[in-house]
Amino acid sequence: MKKKIMWIMMILILIVVMGLGVAGNYFYGVAVKRGEEGPALHGGGSSEVAATLEGTEEQLAKTAALMEWAANQEFEIVQIKSYDELTLKARFLKNPYSNGKAVIIAHGYHGSGEDMQGITKYYYDLGYDILKPDARGHGMSGGDYIGYGWHERKDYVDWVDYLIKEKNENTIFLHGFSMGAATVLMASGEKLPAEVKGIIEDSGYTTVKAELTHQMKYLYNLPAFPIMEVTSGITKLRAGYTFGEASAVESAKKNKLPLFIIHGDQDDLVPTKMANEIFEAATSEKELWIVPGAGHTEAYTVAEEEYQKRLKVFLDKAIAQ
Repeated sequence: MKKKIMWIMMILILIVVMGLGVAGNYFYGVAVKRGEEGPALHGGGSSEVAATLEGTEEQLAKTAALMEWAANQEFEIVQIKSYDELTLKARFLKNPYSNGKAVIIAHGYHGSGEDMQGITKYYYDLGYDILKPDARGHGMSGGDYIGYGWHERKDYVDWVDYLIKEKNENTIFLHGFSMGAATVLMASGEKLPAEVKGIIEDSGYTTVKAELTHQMKYLYNLPAFPIMEVTSGITKLRAGYTFGEASAVESAKKNKLPLFIIHGDQDDLVPTKMANEIFEAATSEKELWIVPGAGHTEAYTVAEEEYQKRLKVFLDKAIAQ
């Protein structure tokens, strides 16, 4: 009888292990593996304020003008080799009045350097050169997985070096949105050259584990443990990192540069509380702006004039230091 019970227990354990393996592979394929389309993330829709603005004649005219402006710019496609031999590509826009000022703008999950046209034009109007990389696993860049900012942090150090050596830039800012915000935060914990003057993160998450746990809860109504740990282990084998080590919070603790944190108070995709956690962890000169009525990465849409004003004050102050 004991032997029979042992066999049953072993079979049950084997079934559970196999089930977790299947689940882990599934979630790796959905969340980490490169793909043309990502999942419909929880909290990824427009806020009430943004939805109202999007339908107005003023906003439609503004969007059309931005599209026309972007189409008339001559972006140069540039590339570098990553530390692990991936070919990474970016769009570079030279500003004749930059005098060595540049910004690297980081896109979000399943985005590309073609995005973020509003902030791109604003930086251009301020006289900055613009570099908009396609993150590994996205767009024109190589890679068969998404690093959620962790491996990309090293790529951004390389992009900074590229701007200094190839484009003679002497004043550089990093500005990211969503996954791009986590990317620039994670990069801020690395050893950056003196030419980098500040970090702007808009709607960034604290850790990859925390963000994916948040998504799993709402999309699948599943507990994070143990599926998250299994998926993290598979990610370590296939992509070379774990969800736990990919931490923007720990990087923010190491950052020595001025930091501007922007987050909407209606953000359900990356909970607003994450901005407060990052702000509390940061040890450098820092500023936190929680934008009323803004959902995920909507601050520029719902408060464009104030966004521009606050951003310019931050940039000028960081340059003057």
